[in-house]
Amino acid sequence: MKKLIETLKNIWSIEELRKRILFTIILVAVYRVGCFITLPGLNPALLSEGSGPGGLLGILDMFAGGAFSRASIFALGVMPYISASIFMQLAGIVVPQVAKLQKEESGRRKINQYTRYITVLVTAFQASAYVAYLSTQQYAVARVPEFSPFMFWLSTVVVLTAGTLFVMWMGEKITDKGIGNGTSLIIMVGILARLPQSLMQEFHAKNLGGGGGLLIFLIEMAIFIAVIVGLILLTQGTRKIPLNYARRIIGSTNAAREVSGSRDFIPLKVNSAGVMPIIFAQAIMFIPATIVGFANSESSQGFVKALSDHTSLWYNIIYAVMVIAFTYFYTALIFNPTEMADNLKRNNSFIPGVKPGEPTADYIATIMDRITLPGAVFLAIAGILPGIAALFGVTSGFASFYGGTSMLIGVGVILDTLQQIESYLLMRHYDGLMKTGRISGRATVNSGASV
Repeated sequence: MKKLIETLKNIWSIEELRKRILFTIILVAVYRVGCFITLPGLNPALLSEGSGPGGLLGILDMFAGGAFSRASIFALGVMPYISASIFMQLAGIVVPQVAKLQKEESGRRKINQYTRYITVLVTAFQASAYVAYLSTQQYAVARVPEFSPFMFWLSTVVVLTAGTLFVMWMGEKITDKGIGNGTSLIIMVGILARLPQSLMQEFHAKNLGGGGGLLIFLIEMAIFIAVIVGLILLTQGTRKIPLNYARRIIGSTNAAREVSGSRDFIPLKVNSAGVMPIIFAQAIMFIPATIVGFANSESSQGFVKALSDHTSLWYNIIYAVMVIAFTYFYTALIFNPTEMADNLKRNNSFIPGVKPGEPTADYIATIMDRITLPGAVFLAIAGILPGIAALFGVTSGFASFYGGTSMLIGVGVILDTLQQIESYLLMRHYDGLMKTGRISGRATVNSGASV
């Protein structure tokens, strides 16, 4: 406890860090307030308090911090910007002109501008679809009669587009003038905002049930902490490839001296794909259920039920296989061993016992394939843990935090933010946040799209 208080004092004593933390807290507070401001044309008093949508809309509502189900001005959150960023990232792999822009400073500014333009188009399209969603019975009763359908559509599209752009702007400002990755931090705050309520619901459900309910709740909390520790190990796990630098000659001709090569390593992440495979797998799992849902046969209904129930055996098997497949796919997209081998050759560095050039690229690719398998398997286990928790009687709200998208994003973003704070402490010659070593967040290694 004394160490914690001393660390907090050190953090607060660094003026620049203090200003960045306060700036981040203010913008995050503005975002959370905006999540409770209802769209114009809807009476907030008549909006029914539901459990929120399911399926793909449930994922969007989770990323938006519940603003989607509340019909808030930030209902679409920052997801259109994330979608546009992923599109530009994939375009850099497929289109050579975009890949060339990504390597230049002026080109990266152009890509950022293109990403904003795409964000506007995606948001306008999603906002139009959201108007149709607001025509459902849950929201139709809250519509203000004075608003004509056209005016409601126009105002909703304009407000939602402006809201998403404002959230995108706040995320960029947090990244520049605050602490941590702004976009990821906004998503993480929205997700973890549901944790206290879910925790209280689980506590009351176990206490009201009787029969040792409190003991069961304590066991669930112990397992929950163990899951968090496992996710931290999955996020921070790396395979270090030893690296040597060639001897160099420093100084003029008359006073030249030979400097022996230094040793270093290449940290390859066990889970370099991050949370993206789980997001892709969740999105794909809802498509068959949506398509087959139009059929009326009993066999189709059974198939739909199997794919819709996240506690069923077949759902978890298919879901785990898809997570593993998408982990390999996304890792192959964002990880380029040939480019890494070329950079090593240009920097006069080499892997001991491996020839420079193509043999180095093949060696790195082989190591990456080997460590991706256990990373993909553990990621699949983390993805199906919420379904397993729900199968053992945990309430659906609290079960979603037993791994899955929620905790993977939360753990990754918190580690990144703590790593930045620790960097400020070490630069001012203070002790770090941990005695056992420095915190390694996702930013230390190639992490792909920031989510």
